Amino acid sequence: MAAPAAPAPAAPVAPAAPVPGAPGAGLRASDADRDRVADILREALAEGRLDAAEHSERLDRLYAAKTMGELEPLVRDLPAGNASAPAAAPTPRGYPTDGGGENPNLVGILGGAERKGRWRVGHKITAVAIMGGVEIDLSEATFTAPELVIHCTAIMGGVSIKLPENVTLRGGGVIGIMGGSDVRAYESADPGAPVVRIDGLAFWGGVEAKAKRGKRIKDWTKKQA
Repeated sequence: MAAPAAPAPAAPVAPAAPVPGAPGAGLRASDADRDRVADILREALAEGRLDAAEHSERLDRLYAAKTMGELEPLVRDLPAGNASAPAAAPTPRGYPTDGGGENPNLVGILGGAERKGRWRVGHKITAVAIMGGVEIDLSEATFTAPELVIHCTAIMGGVSIKLPENVTLRGGGVIGIMGGSDVRAYESADPGAPVVRIDGLAFWGGVEAKAKRGKRIKDWTKKQA
């Protein structure tokens, strides 16, 4: 009697694809849409719904996404995961609607990088310190968006962030692996003040963020001279 044929190997499971018929699936995603999904993923990581590897993999797909249909699968299995509708661009009182701020990538590898002085900051800063250091001083900056996210990666290096006393600083999003973060969170007395969020990874390194004593911005929407 012939031996039974071996079962065919199971086909690999492909990542979730955009749903062609979903409302707005083909619409181009904006930076605000990506930031909203990044916030959902960060909360899921903090709540233990995603582990560090899943969070990192989804972030990579997030920043490569071009349409709303590509964003939706990233949060479909999370409680707050309704990414099918474009995010309404917030325009709180006084903030310029034309943006115009810088979203710099600061990289210090075996060396240093810094951004300070009078400048117009946008909604995102990426800081990478690998056996080096990155210094970000926002104490004299003009904020052009109601929320600024600073994404930090410190590997055997450090990222130092200084802020005015009258913005809101929120941390808790930095993952420490044989490293850590010192983010001295505080809430501004003005509910319309800019919010600065810190997230990222510290591996044998550190991320520090705190207010710079005596530095306050009187009007964060005032354009630089």
